[in-house]
Amino acid sequence: MSLFDRRTPAAPGNEWNGTPSDFYGYVCYEFPLDRCVARVVEPRNPLPGRPWVWRTMFWDSFPIADVAFLKAGLYVAYIEVGNTFGCPDAMKYFDVFYAFMTAEHGMAKRPALEGLSRGGLYAYRWAHVNTDKVGCLYGDAPVCDMKSWPGGKGIGAGSVDDWRTAIECYHFSGEQEMLDFTGNPIDTLAPLAAADIPIIHVTGDSDGAVPQTENTDVARERYLMLGGRFVLIVKQGCDHHPHGLNDPTPVVNYILAHTAGGQAAEDAAPLAPPPGTVITLTPEEWQREGVA
Repeated sequence: MSLFDRRTPAAPGNEWNGTPSDFYGYVCYEFPLDRCVARVVEPRNPLPGRPWVWRTMFWDSFPIADVAFLKAGLYVAYIEVGNTFGCPDAMKYFDVFYAFMTAEHGMAKRPALEGLSRGGLYAYRWAHVNTDKVGCLYGDAPVCDMKSWPGGKGIGAGSVDDWRTAIECYHFSGEQEMLDFTGNPIDTLAPLAAADIPIIHVTGDSDGAVPQTENTDVARERYLMLGGRFVLIVKQGCDHHPHGLNDPTPVVNYILAHTAGGQAAEDAAPLAPPPGTVITLTPEEWQREGVA
């Protein structure tokens, strides 16, 4: 049996064999895939080569960036694997989804992975063993070390229930095995750097749930030491919420520059933040409405 045999029968004019709905003025198709629910939102004017952004967690939460990606001609896609912290069992479904998108539908072979909060675990965990299948990584206050969140072993509050669930998802025998785990994003950066995968993070410097100092700052320092390309946008005074930027133009240009190809990439490249950039935004700046 093919990995794709569990799909519903095709509907006339519906490439994705799914149920259409409105996603902020764009058409979203929802469909079952390998016992999961998947979604693809189509831009009105798709770019050549069908580049796409793969959101890894929290569908339709803080969607400003996703809507901007669609406006720019990028597809936005998602597969729901539950609250599983990027564990190996969940990553098998990611493999199915990637094959479905690329082999079955001709989507670009190097999407941007969008990891919001704990979605950072899914993005980094899949990317470090699939470096040939990733155009760039976009982390939005991403979890980069489970000891920080949900473990709460540093300055963050953590989450007792999520810590217990994460240990179970990874089939660890107990807390010590999780503490000894060397598969967190901060530990698996070398393959990404060797593959020259660009990374951009947006964080709040007052994040009490996923502290920047224990997550993004560690990942950035290590990635730069490995010779990787990393851009950081810091929102002064921002906690874990709200996510994103009211004007996501820098992120849109960064993703276009590294995933779109052709004229779209050429146009975006001089506008995208260059490697090593740290942009610090005041509350007035990161809350300002944009035109993306």
